[in-house]
Parts: sequence; structure tokens; C-alpha cells
Amino acid sequence: MRALVRETRTEPSQLVLPMFVAEGLTEPKPIASMPGVVQHTRASAREAVREAAGLGLGGVMLFGVPEHKDAVGSGALDPDGILNVALADARDEVGDDLLVMADLCLDEFTDHGHCGVLDDQGRVDNDATLEIYGRMGVVQAESGAHLVGPSGMMDGQVAVVREALDDAGHTDVAILAYAAKYASAFYGPFREAVDSSLQGDRKTYQQDPGNAREALRETLLDVAEGADIVMVKPALAYLDLVASIRAAVDLPVAAYTVSGEYAMVEAAAEKGWIDRERTVSETITSIRRAGADIVLTYWAAEIARRA
Repeated sequence: MRALVRETRTEPSQLVLPMFVAEGLTEPKPIASMPGVVQHTRASAREAVREAAGLGLGGVMLFGVPEHKDAVGSGALDPDGILNVALADARDEVGDDLLVMADLCLDEFTDHGHCGVLDDQGRVDNDATLEIYGRMGVVQAESGAHLVGPSGMMDGQVAVVREALDDAGHTDVAILAYAAKYASAFYGPFREAVDSSLQGDRKTYQQDPGNAREALRETLLDVAEGADIVMVKPALAYLDLVASIRAAVDLPVAAYTVSGEYAMVEAAAEKGWIDRERTVSETITSIRRAGADIVLTYWAAEIARRA
């Protein structure tokens, strides 16, 4: 009876698996703060992408972990850079059977760890960063991405990327806008996952956790600039934002269960304090119930196997 009248369901096609592909590895490298998640080699990433397609997932979101970084994140624009070759590998592996998504941000590629280039006073230069984002979107599209995810929270990023993609003939490449991305403590394990070089914090360009109306304004700006999907990140501590954005826009809404949210569940389960499988299910159900059409989660493949 409960199954018959259940109001909120989660299908594998509504889930996206974030994946880290690292340069120079000979075997997958476990991420200590994220049990069960690894930095992939190019070969193991191919296997994981193939499995994701077989499980019927909605997509994979790829992050690159380069061996070398510099002040302007030049590896992000290199067609032979780790993220771009990983995108090409994934597209070669699954074709159009699975959406191949690319994180569009400089933080993994800069030696200072910020999402944009810095000016001579050490501040993130929004407009100089936008020029790089536009070029980065085109390179990712040419590498095989079906969808790009501008995640740097630069003002105007969606419009710039959309224009660059269209000018290069990639009118069918979609944009998942990180529209409400907060300066959150829940990103901690992600820093290990991408070997972050972050100096300082990102409070000058990511959202204040105390602000909801501001995040809604940011989201509506991204919609006006041409976003195809808008996303809230993190998910669990911002379910009110998921609900309010769902009510305010007619685009698909995504939410990202971030590394810290994942790590908390895994750590408590390892201690035997919670029922892991039920907690994972309840966590994702809460995000769907709040209004997310799409959930990015490191549990995506596991949930799909149980479906």
C-alpha cells in the first residue's frame, strides 16, 4: 500500500554521478574523506561511464585533476588536458546513450585554487575570468560534452558561455547553471578529491548561507541569460532554496549532494550509528520531495543498482 500511494519516487534517469579523473595515475586512488569514491584513471573512468550508461543514469559530471597548475588555469583550455581527454573518452565510450557533462570552472586548474584568474591585488577578476569561461565551454563541447556546468559563480557566466557555444556552432550543447552555490563548509572533502590548492576562501563570489532572496535573484538572472537547467549546491542544508526555486522557475531544477553531506552519512554508518541504506534513500528522497528534478550524487550508481 505504501508503494502504491508513494508521492515521491526516484528513477535512475533523474540521477547524475559526479566523477573525478586524475592525470598521471596508474590505478584508481581512493579519496580518504569520501569512502567508496576514487580519483579515476582514464581507463577506470571509461569503465565507470559505461556502467553508468548500463544502469540508466541521467548522466555523469566529470571533474579533471591535473598534475600541473598555473595562475590562469591553462590546463582547462588544453584539448589534451585531463578533463578534455576524459570527456572525449566518455563520449567515445557511450556516444549519446548517456549525457556526458563537464564541470566548467578553473579551481581545479589554478595554483591558487580560485574559480577565476586574479588581478594584481589578488582578487578574483570577474570579467577576465568570463573570457576564459567562454573559451573553456567551446573546448569542452569540442571534446564531446553534451552539457557544460559553469560552477564558478562569476556574474554573467551563463550569458558568456551561451554566446561562445552558439558562435562556435554548438547550439545543441546545454548549460546547467550553478545558480545558487553557497560558500559552504560542506565542500571540505571535495578539496581532497580535486587536490585543491585553495588559498583563502570564496566568500566574495559564492553565496552567503544566510541569504535566500539573493540566491533567487541570482537564479533568475541565470534563467534570463539562457540556462537550460538551474542548480542549488549544496542540497541538504538548502532544501528551502530547492523548493523556492522550483516554485519560481519553469526550467528543470537540480541539486547537488556535496562531498561533506556524503561523508557525514558514510562516517556515521561506518560507526554503526545509522542504517546506511535507509539513510541514503531518505536523503535523496528529501531532495526530490523538495522539488529537485535532478540530483547529483556520489550514490547514483548504488541507488540505480537497487532500483
